[in-house]
Amino acid sequence: QVQLVESGGGLVQAGDSLRLSCTFSGGFFSNYIFGWFRQAPGKEREFVAGIRWDGRNTNYGDSVKDRFTISRDKARKTVNLQMLSLKPEDTAVYYCGGMAGFTWVRTVYTLPNSYDSWGQGTQVTVSS
Repeated sequence: QVQLVESGGGLVQAGDSLRLSCTFSGGFFSNYIFGWFRQAPGKEREFVAGIRWDGRNTNYGDSVKDRFTISRDKARKTVNLQMLSLKPEDTAVYYCGGMAGFTWVRTVYTLPNSYDSWGQGTQVTVSS
């Protein structure tokens, strides 16, 4: 059974940086596409960034482009999200999702319903 565990959230000030990690276990890392999503109170789960297991393809939500970077460490089976220049509107619970498959199609990997597995989430709070 695939398990995803996020870590690295916290309370920071606007302009600060944070690095989130998602540790994968219980399956074949090489068979997955991974996504970071976030959900603020009263809002829908929003696509933040996605990456193929081999790192060849990445993509970002419009609101985080040029500030966030997704990466993966195949040896450690982790997917990381480096967040720079954080803003109060980045405040949310951040979730790591895993989707079995190889098809890199934006209309698929940006949708939460496409993902088979989810972590428990990690809170990121950015104060102004």
